[in-house]
Amino acid sequence: QVQLAESGGGLVQPGGSLRLSCAASGAIFSINNMGWHRQTPGKERELVAAVSSDGSSNYADSVKGRFTASTNNGKTMLYLQMNSLKPEDTAVYYCYANVIERAGLRVRAYWGQGTQVNVSA
Repeated sequence: QVQLAESGGGLVQPGGSLRLSCAASGAIFSINNMGWHRQTPGKERELVAAVSSDGSSNYADSVKGRFTASTNNGKTMLYLQMNSLKPEDTAVYYCYANVIERAGLRVRAYWGQGTQVNVSA
């Protein structure tokens, strides 16, 4: 089994910064790509940032220039540095990873449990 565990959410004032972390563990052979989604009540989950296997990243237009996603060399950690936060960034943030499992080398998508980010004065 594979687990993804997010941390770093919380309450921040508009204009502030937060750094989210996502730790991948378990029976991982390798990770193809990872990223972050977010969801607010009544809305569909939306892609925030994605990091490809070659290390390149892309972002939702709403967060470009403010958010930066990165991984460590082994892709066991995923980060999301969020700057200049706005109230509309308030959401539950989920990390995901497309994992090649050690057993059978199957490719499967995994999600973390989510971490709440609240941007409010």
